Amino acid sequence: MNYSKKAMNITPSITLAITAKAKELKGAGVDVVSFGAGEPDFNTPKNIMDAAIKSMEEGKTKYTPTSGIIELREAICKKLKEDNNLSYNSNQIIVSTGAKQCLADAFMAILNPGDEVIVPIPYWVSYPELIKLADGVPVFVEGKEENDYKYTLESLNKVVNDNTKAIIINSPNNPTGTVYSIDELKEIAEFAQKHDLIIISDEIYEKLIYDGKKHVSVASLSEDAYNRTIVINGFSKSYAMTGWRLGYVCGHPILIDAMKKIHQYALMCSPTTAQYAAIEALKNGDESEGKMVREYNRRRRVLLDGFRKLGLECFEPHGAFYMFPCIKSTGMTSDEFCEKLLMSEKVLAVPGNAFGDCGEGFIRTCYASSMDNIIEALKRIERFLEKQKK
Repeated sequence: MNYSKKAMNITPSITLAITAKAKELKGAGVDVVSFGAGEPDFNTPKNIMDAAIKSMEEGKTKYTPTSGIIELREAICKKLKEDNNLSYNSNQIIVSTGAKQCLADAFMAILNPGDEVIVPIPYWVSYPELIKLADGVPVFVEGKEENDYKYTLESLNKVVNDNTKAIIINSPNNPTGTVYSIDELKEIAEFAQKHDLIIISDEIYEKLIYDGKKHVSVASLSEDAYNRTIVINGFSKSYAMTGWRLGYVCGHPILIDAMKKIHQYALMCSPTTAQYAAIEALKNGDESEGKMVREYNRRRRVLLDGFRKLGLECFEPHGAFYMFPCIKSTGMTSDEFCEKLLMSEKVLAVPGNAFGDCGEGFIRTCYASSMDNIIEALKRIERFLEKQKK
């Protein structure tokens, strides 16, 4: 049977494969410590679960409007105004089954065959594949550690051309945890204006931020930035709602109307009970969110100090819940290091090259795991490194 060339051209997600591998090993009784999944280890807060249960008991289990219930869209508008200084009305919001679906809708709505999208390296593994699914061309800009893995105007000017349609900003970033400053975002916004580009701003980790850093949405910086930015966000990371599958996208009415045309055929609606739970998260989720962030920060310090004590150089992340230590000193490739670490010490990490070529020589670890697991993993990695010296 002949499958579509588009399907055959898609690279399987290594992060999903590794997550599945960890669950398989644990199911078989293997004592695995997993740094693989980018998923909070906390349970969804009880008040959010109670809101979902209440909605079901009240019979709110039917289809909703494709773009989401009006109460949730209005709550999102309120959040965006208070947290991000962004003014949208409810018709400028689409609620979807996670940030990934929002990104897919956006790329399908804005890209024609051959249109190029600037993607930062290291990148979240889904960006290039979603672009390709929409017949676009991902164009990679390699970030340097000396620039905190961020875009520079010099690097952007090297790749922009008449085919460039959009640029992705992911702040805080997966996998590096880097956070863009307001001045850096202004530079990108001015670059986008100069070259008439659409900005795709993935802000899913906005609440997970440390060291006094502040999240700024690029759409808030000017009227022009507002008009050309598609803001992507959701509930999975900040409220430990990964399995609820709920995200949202907002933007200029022309952009959102184009996305709605795609969205109406991509799915009927987002899960109804999840939408009512999300309203509760936005209204009363700050306390539980704050507790999670404080605990992530505590783990971040322990893991960063641990890697450095083991002689593994590591960029200090200021957001999200990932760490990207360098393993070049071991003489192993990223794939080799992760495979041997799993086989020898049953610690699962993601090879850095999954996030782009410049990730070779690095691994991605995730501190959305208990402190006990982090300490145990560091002990096992230390033992592994000692074995490699013999």
